[in-house]
Amino acid sequence: MMKSTRCLPMSWPVAEKFWWEAAMEWKDPSGSAYEAKTASFQDAVRTLNTLQTNASYLEQVKRQRSDPQAQLEAMEMYLARSGLQVEDLNRLNIIHVTGTKGKGSTCAFTERILRNYGLKTGFFSSPHMVQVRERIRINGKPISPELFTKHFWCLYNQLEEFKDDSHVSMPSYFRFLTLMAFHVFLQEKVDLAVVEVGIGGAFDCTNIIRKPVVCGVSSLGIDHTSLLGDTVEKIAWQKGGIF
Repeated sequence: MMKSTRCLPMSWPVAEKFWWEAAMEWKDPSGSAYEAKTASFQDAVRTLNTLQTNASYLEQVKRQRSDPQAQLEAMEMYLARSGLQVEDLNRLNIIHVTGTKGKGSTCAFTERILRNYGLKTGFFSSPHMVQVRERIRINGKPISPELFTKHFWCLYNQLEEFKDDSHVSMPSYFRFLTLMAFHVFLQEKVDLAVVEVGIGGAFDCTNIIRKPVVCGVSSLGIDHTSLLGDTVEKIAWQKGGIF
């Protein structure tokens, strides 16, 4: 159980209030407090890079394969601590895409087509090529350094303030960015969000999405066998978990 009742899921208008309050002040590692607006984009990136890496996270997942559902439960716990309910994600009209090869391209084509119809789009993908901002896009463009910095510290402060001593205070690198993308898309009021699965599907941290408007699967192949299985059939079961 979380110690603070404010960590419990709340409606989006209430969560938004706490979200902006959390952005007003944060503490650096030395303990001194100052306004979030003085923190640079590089400060945010450096702090992000201190979170658990994808490699160490995957090793943790391998050790916990006997209880993969725990991965989704942990993600829902972080979502609640960030001030959102799972149901809030339904407002994003999410298109959820998985696959072994071509899922990123499928997402990019889908986003571009819908944007050309005049819709305001959000797009979450991985990995990035040059800068981490590329993972979270609005209308096809990576969010600005200023927007990234603002939303990063909003989320970081919220998670730190409402941390539960029985769990790791901060999510891993990919989980954090997934949470941040959801918050950015809600704040920016996108018409829809295209979300690319990280690994697999059934137990990927993006799979806290309950009511995607569309699910897609690109071509399948043998990959991440230590996590997903060593046959196409086993991998297909994992990928199909997003439906």
